[in-house]
Amino acid sequence: MKMTSIQKNISIIVAIAENFAIGKNNDLLFHLPNDLKRFKEITSGHTIIMGRNTLLSLPKWPLPNRRHIVITDNPDDVFPGCETVFSIDEAIKKVQAEEEAFVIGGGMIYRQFYPVAGKLYLTLVHKPFEADVFFPEINYSEWNENSREDLKDEKNNFEYSYLDLERK
Repeated sequence: MKMTSIQKNISIIVAIAENFAIGKNNDLLFHLPNDLKRFKEITSGHTIIMGRNTLLSLPKWPLPNRRHIVITDNPDDVFPGCETVFSIDEAIKKVQAEEEAFVIGGGMIYRQFYPVAGKLYLTLVHKPFEADVFFPEINYSEWNENSREDLKDEKNNFEYSYLDLERK
């Protein structure tokens, strides 16, 4: 069963640089403690969906108070405390009855979910970064901006914004 229509309960949460960069060497590009707190607040009590590399990049998993769904193509993969699926369609089916589920990465998973996601929770860092993983280019005319908060990180000396977007 191919899921091609917008899935209103599927949300993407991601921190991106202005050049859509999201990662390098299976790690985040920048360390924003407030963004990590925001991630925890938004996703706590919900299901998070990710690829195997994203799970393995977490310092400790499973993350507390969240159901984990890991998408992998290796039938031998077993991740204690997580559910394993083999396609985005399978992941979408597992969260059909939920009010909101969050896609947390990585790049390939974001590319597959982007066309069907109903919401984007973006942390947009206002400078480019060198990276080997990128988020799909966002056509902002396809999204309504529900909220925006502009901030400055003194330690890293760059500005960033929290954007909550909903597909039109």
